[in-house]
Amino acid sequence: MYERFGLFIGGEWRPALDGATAPVLSPVSEASLGEAPVASIADTEEALAAAQAGLRAWRETPAFTRADSLHSIADEMVRRADEASRMISCETGKPLAQAQREWSLSIDQFRWYAEEARRIYGRLIESRVPGGRFEVSHEPVGVVAAFTAWNFPAALIARKVAPALAAGCSVIVRPSTQTPGTAMAMFDCCRAGKLPRGVVNLVVGSTNATYAPIMASKAVRKVSLTGSTRVGQQMIRDAANTLKKVSMELGGNAPLIVYEDADLEAALNVAVPTKYANAGQVCVTPDRFYVHESLHDAFVRGFVTRAKAIKLGDGLDPTVGMGPLINASRLAEIEGIVAESLRAGAKLVAGGGRATAFNAGHFFEPTVLTEVTDDMKVMAEENFGPIAAIARFRSDEEAIARANACDMGLSAYAFTRSPTRARRSIKELKAGMVGINSFALAASEAPFGGTNFSGMGREGGVEGIRDYLDVKLAQVVF
Repeated sequence: MYERFGLFIGGEWRPALDGATAPVLSPVSEASLGEAPVASIADTEEALAAAQAGLRAWRETPAFTRADSLHSIADEMVRRADEASRMISCETGKPLAQAQREWSLSIDQFRWYAEEARRIYGRLIESRVPGGRFEVSHEPVGVVAAFTAWNFPAALIARKVAPALAAGCSVIVRPSTQTPGTAMAMFDCCRAGKLPRGVVNLVVGSTNATYAPIMASKAVRKVSLTGSTRVGQQMIRDAANTLKKVSMELGGNAPLIVYEDADLEAALNVAVPTKYANAGQVCVTPDRFYVHESLHDAFVRGFVTRAKAIKLGDGLDPTVGMGPLINASRLAEIEGIVAESLRAGAKLVAGGGRATAFNAGHFFEPTVLTEVTDDMKVMAEENFGPIAAIARFRSDEEAIARANACDMGLSAYAFTRSPTRARRSIKELKAGMVGINSFALAASEAPFGGTNFSGMGREGGVEGIRDYLDVKLAQVVF
């Protein structure tokens, strides 16, 4: 599966300099999908040198030419959508329909930022100096390093690479070692853009061999991360040594408030598939469900019925609604969270254990817990798995206060028929993104990101390109 590609450095596919490889394991069968190259420090240093060379050419490339290149990349991604979607499903285990949607969203990023490349506007400011004026312009920040997670192996790369290229930056991407093939598929599409050599580079390998030299390099002027809060905190510390710009989308622990006037059926019809998409391994998925006491029991019944109807299995099977967790450690972590919750007094009403129908794979049943309290781990921390924890509330004030009692601030949701409640929720919920009667937050035209311990910066929208640009001021007097 990986032999066609390898590391992408200086415009070419090649193996690691020392020939090192490592198996990539299927979360469905636990068998090897193939051997992927493992970069050494020397490989990463070559990628850094290539990116610096590529930057010199790319930053001088006219914006309209950069836009054409991004459209060409998107065109190639369209042609290879079936192949890439299967790769995503094989590496992550997610259902093929979800993989196809992810690839489509990735294409959207390249389309959107192709057009944003043409709209990097400056401005003129009248000067106090007679005959003078200020000119404000924008320049590419320089070499960019992107570190991405395994749960959305295509979309997370596209969100970083597309705006970086549109801004005129060169890029080094270090994807998750669990999903390197998806990154390789996208980078092979980048060849259709006919970019100068070294503008895009891909290295796969250990932290010591990839992250450490990238973070130590003065040539890298910006880093973008999608990962855990713990990793983000360490990256900020490491970036300080060379004063790199940072943007990061970190953990979430999204609350969902179902107010007493909510359309119950509508809420259930979208909340259940959203919760269990990608086996719950989604940073913006609702984890904490606060349901008004008048609707609580009916909501739980409807949720359980729908959860039990979800078919588990290989994501390549079109009848499957939920695949496995990514690896054995994630499976054990989810199992532990459920066990700890039950010991603390939670009630198990659906799922709760490893799926016994499978002889292999990291399958865990869609799980629903009730009688949960806010101090339980399942409520206090992001579970990043197929666990819905449902609690009841009495007043709007109580619901918003409990929803906000968390260090995270990525996304939050509310279901209501009341415009007044909707506006209050948008204003008072502590999150970078709020969905009202909807979970559709991820779109190329909209800024995606959080606050507090959920990170900084935005991906998508007109805001997404700003982190890849430096502002330059000139005072001109004649």
